[in-house]
Amino acid sequence: MTDKSVILSAKDVVVEFAVRDRILTAIRGISLDLYEGEVLALVGESGSGKSVLTKVFTGMLESNGRVAQGSVLYRGQELTQLKTHKEWESIRGKKIATIFQDPMTSLDPIKSIGSQITEVITKHQGKSKEEAKQMAIDYMKKVGIPEADKRFDDYPFQYSGGMRQRIVIAIALACKPDILVCDEPTTALDVTIQAQIIALLKSIQEEYRFTTIFITHDLGVVASIADKVAVMYAGDIVEYGTVEELFYDPRHPYTWSLLSSLPQLADDKGVLFSIPGTPPSLYKEIKGDAFAPRSQYAMAIDFEEAVPRFDISETHWAKTWLLHPDAPKVDKPAVIQNLHEKISQKHQGGLRK
Repeated sequence: MTDKSVILSAKDVVVEFAVRDRILTAIRGISLDLYEGEVLALVGESGSGKSVLTKVFTGMLESNGRVAQGSVLYRGQELTQLKTHKEWESIRGKKIATIFQDPMTSLDPIKSIGSQITEVITKHQGKSKEEAKQMAIDYMKKVGIPEADKRFDDYPFQYSGGMRQRIVIAIALACKPDILVCDEPTTALDVTIQAQIIALLKSIQEEYRFTTIFITHDLGVVASIADKVAVMYAGDIVEYGTVEELFYDPRHPYTWSLLSSLPQLADDKGVLFSIPGTPPSLYKEIKGDAFAPRSQYAMAIDFEEAVPRFDISETHWAKTWLLHPDAPKVDKPAVIQNLHEKISQKHQGGLRK
């Protein structure tokens, strides 16, 4: 196993939302260890629970949501016992910060860019106004804002989408957090700017050695930035491993489907693989493997019994009955064979080593 220490540990976490007199179970008994200094990617379709899970770590669940079961320990502190905004102040931002996908909604439109960064520095680092201003300008330069000292007093509407996202990253840096949650930080940006922001996040992570949770549906991004990957489906983690294990030795049919959808694997006509069907309703109890109704590899047991965790290596596990010793042997789809060359061509240098 890794010799790095566990910085955050979630055990059997269940998250429920009350919606129109019904209960929606968004997270279904997730257990996960986050290791210090690593980049963990959470991947899966929209609605799989990626953002909800990380909101548990920062106490940012919507008012109709609650942690119904389980434990979340951050450096030995039980986060599920924190209830009020006051109690969360010592954690949210200061210890666990979040970069959201839409920078415009993350910034106050009536406050200058500089004031929003200095406010964080004075609050979390205890600096004077003069010190905070210089530090804010330094952070702006670090994230690539040109003529930062001249643009210190600008307002968000005077910045482009990519520049606003850089400012959101600067604010996160100013918090000096232990854990940085990046919630699809490039989704609202065009492709060219996306690549710049990903490169910026990689360089910052390497410099500051944050423990990072990177939420994305783009497996290409995962290949270039992550150390570990957790594949989420219907509120549960169905496969977990190093980035190399998930790309070169995936075991869950849902992971196979996600990899088969990579743009590099489009056919000669540019047609991409699409996963048939839709995710299950989270209002209902899920019996067996939640992905079974959409999987061509499903067996009778997949519709009857919950799948236990099967360990493949010390760092790799999956929840699929295909890993049971008595299960028929099936090969992963031909389309995801020899992924190394295809990924390397798209992302220079291939998978992160």
